Amino acid sequence: MSNTTMDAGIPLLTEIIPGPSSLPASVEAAPVVSMQKKEDIVSLQRRAVEEWDEESWDRLEQEIRERVLYQVLERIDFVLEQRVRDGLADVLQMAVERLASDIKSGLHHTMNEVITRAVAQEISKLQATRK
Repeated sequence: MSNTTMDAGIPLLTEIIPGPSSLPASVEAAPVVSMQKKEDIVSLQRRAVEEWDEESWDRLEQEIRERVLYQVLERIDFVLEQRVRDGLADVLQMAVERLASDIKSGLHHTMNEVITRAVAQEISKLQATRK
C-alpha cells in the first residue's frame, strides 16, 4: 500500500475543510447556541450597567459594603483574641520574671538578716558565758 491511500483522510494545509453543515445537528447547534448565549449575557450585562440609575449603584455599593463588613467581623474576633492572647502572654511573662526577681531579692535580704541576727546572738551568748 502506498502512503497516499493511507493519508487520504488527513487534510492538507492548503485543503479547504467543509464547514459545520457536514456535522450532525446536535454538534452543529451546541457551539452556536453557547456562543449566542454568551453574547446575550454580555449584551444584557452591558445594557443593565448602562440602564442602572444612581439608586441601583447605591444599592450595589451598600450590598458590597455589608458583605465586606460581615467578612471582616467574622475574622475580627479571631484576630483580636489572638492579639490579646499574645499581648497577655508577653505581659504575664514579664510580670512572672519581675515577681521571681523580687521574691529572690526579698528572700536573699531576709536570709541575710536572719543569719546576721543568729550569728550576733551566738556571739553575744559566747561573750556572756565567758564573763
